[in-house]
Amino acid sequence: MPASIQNDPVTSAGAVSPANVDADLLSVLPEIAAGCSITPEFACTLMLCSERVLPALLDTAMQVKRQFKPAVITYSRKVFIPLTNLCRDYCGYCIFRRDPGQPGVQTMLPEEVLAVARRGEKLGCTEALFSLGDKPESIFPDMRATLRALGYKSTLHYLEAMCELVVRETSLLPHANPGLMSARWIGRLARWSPSLGLMFETTSDLLLQPGAAHDRAPDKVPALRLRTIEEAGKQAVPFTTGMLIGIGETVEDRVNTLFAIRALHGRYGHIQEVIIQNFRVKADIPMRDWPEPSRNEMLRTIAVARLILRDMNIQAPPNLSSPDYDKLLGAGLNDWGGVSPVTPDFINPEAPWPHLADLEARTRSAGCELRQRLPVYPEFIGKVSAPALRERMQALSDEQGYVRRKA
Repeated sequence: MPASIQNDPVTSAGAVSPANVDADLLSVLPEIAAGCSITPEFACTLMLCSERVLPALLDTAMQVKRQFKPAVITYSRKVFIPLTNLCRDYCGYCIFRRDPGQPGVQTMLPEEVLAVARRGEKLGCTEALFSLGDKPESIFPDMRATLRALGYKSTLHYLEAMCELVVRETSLLPHANPGLMSARWIGRLARWSPSLGLMFETTSDLLLQPGAAHDRAPDKVPALRLRTIEEAGKQAVPFTTGMLIGIGETVEDRVNTLFAIRALHGRYGHIQEVIIQNFRVKADIPMRDWPEPSRNEMLRTIAVARLILRDMNIQAPPNLSSPDYDKLLGAGLNDWGGVSPVTPDFINPEAPWPHLADLEARTRSAGCELRQRLPVYPEFIGKVSAPALRERMQALSDEQGYVRRKA
């Protein structure tokens, strides 16, 4: 584990007496709303709070959110580009990945990438979200042959070229999620993708054990994922990360994950968004009999994330909490993530995106204004160093950094 996250100083928001946990929690929550930090131990207690305490926890999270993120909820209008679904990892919850020869396996051609991007351009999208398997050429000769035929040495070389293609041929901005990246590749991709992403998921090494969620997934070693996020921080690249809940981790793992993310952001200031994503059951995954996190479990996790992360951007995907996804607004999130009017969520194909009109209406009903953002959050636009990307963002955004509204 990088030294930067080992000793994150946190002051105690108060001790909790086992004799009367609810009363103690209710008495301490006003201190947290006023700015007092919380210890990991106290955060774990809040994650497990009773139904009696839950409304006060949510109210506290909203008070903290309003201090830093007033009545605006953002989203990014995107196209989803699944560049290749070949992957060397075999995660127990994933329906996206394929082996060569399996039904649905694909690696998109450049003309297919460009066609999807142009469709999104016509519908007001500003983000081209590239998702792909992690280094499939390392175990699949078929992928090596495909890359040779396309004229590229590796999947990352191909991704780099497709990001450049989208920038040169459309008005969209790429956001790339290629898995683990070296410092060199972070720098190369940042020339054409103004923001990068890697879900941290969890600090738990136990999920690498046989039969667990990350069994046979060499790229899901927590220390390796933290290293990628830290390398992006050293280069000041706006970065999206997050946690996946309900895959076998403990409450302590969830809290440790949030504190690890906070510590890295505290050191480098580059984490533009933290996603709280809930596991969803699918018929054709090894974890098809696994229980999904409950709605209140999601609410507790988002609320505690807000209390730990304070002024950081917190997102939860609305399509994974339908039909009443708007209830998540009451836990302190300030972003809906990427929503597409063009392409499905290829990672969760059973969960359609909400219509943008519905997203706006529900956000307004919660007392907030829905604003479209770029793949880079407004406060991070100035961190993008590539001149062509910076000029593109300035042309697309208004004085507040949101996507410029059409007259």
